[in-house]
Amino acid sequence: MPESLRTGADLVRASQEFAKEDRPLTWRLLVSTLAVVGIGQAVALAAPWWPVQLVGGLFAGLTLVRLFIFYHDHLHGAVLKDSRVGKAIMSVAGMLTLNPPAVWKETHDYHHRNNAKMPGTSIGSYPMMTVAMWRECTPSQRFWYRFARHPLTILTGYVTIFMLGMCLAAFKRDPKRHWQGPLAIAIHFSLVALVAYFVGWVAAVSAVMLPVATANTLGGYLFFAQHNFPDIVLADRRGWEFSQAAVKSSSMFEMSPLMHWFTGNIGYHHVHHLNHRIPFYRLPEAMAKMPELQNPGKTSWTPRDVIACLRLAVWDPEAHRMITWAEVLQRPPESVAGAATAR
Repeated sequence: MPESLRTGADLVRASQEFAKEDRPLTWRLLVSTLAVVGIGQAVALAAPWWPVQLVGGLFAGLTLVRLFIFYHDHLHGAVLKDSRVGKAIMSVAGMLTLNPPAVWKETHDYHHRNNAKMPGTSIGSYPMMTVAMWRECTPSQRFWYRFARHPLTILTGYVTIFMLGMCLAAFKRDPKRHWQGPLAIAIHFSLVALVAYFVGWVAAVSAVMLPVATANTLGGYLFFAQHNFPDIVLADRRGWEFSQAAVKSSSMFEMSPLMHWFTGNIGYHHVHHLNHRIPFYRLPEAMAKMPELQNPGKTSWTPRDVIACLRLAVWDPEAHRMITWAEVLQRPPESVAGAATAR
């Protein structure tokens, strides 16, 4: 089979070449990332003017996204596997960003196993319905579906997605397994209180709350756009195939080199979904050397692309695309029959 036509297990096997960590490089990148986070938080704590403190907090928050990618890759076994020191640092990073390790691993592993599979994409990801499923929902179910996908929910992800979703909802579902959720919240607000007491409330907001809120909001939108973009392809359980779900159902998020640095190359998301053992710093290399990965569905930070992603509502199996809320409301009930069969 020509290399350019590799699919399925052949494509996954070809990606194994890049699923090798350079441990010294990982440590160098981690130490430099921690140093940059520290610089941002030092400015947020000690700058003499509050606007500068806020800028320091925003800078630290951007870099926390990169630190989270180390944590994300560690739990995938891509970096610092079997390193006790690495595990300790990554566990702290997860708790401080309101991503308890047990909760994140459970939900994110499920997401990778079921990416773009209908139904079944909602655990560890934003909920996604077909047209027929939407039509059959109760008013309450419709409200919560729209709430979960609403731009304001993503914008306030610090509270809605991470505190309520990642921490408290998981604890409510399984208290024995997910006790880390309430602990992460307690640690977070204890740090806020300590900094407020010793340095002041401006410093507490700038150095603790703002960085985490910034990272959570950016991470929440990145995750949305990586799996809710105009060119996405979804499949039912009978037609689903792992490598195609990676290549056709996970976006390439185009951004500047600086933003790729802050976001730890997670924009190469289709490559990551093909093989989650590839360290984040090797994702561009894998895309460049594998022809099958060079024509993904794309999105970006431009207002046009952001709006295009946020307008998407439900999957239409007949049209083979995500349709917008305006299109959903225009559909007469009788147009759903074919979609119900396709579901």
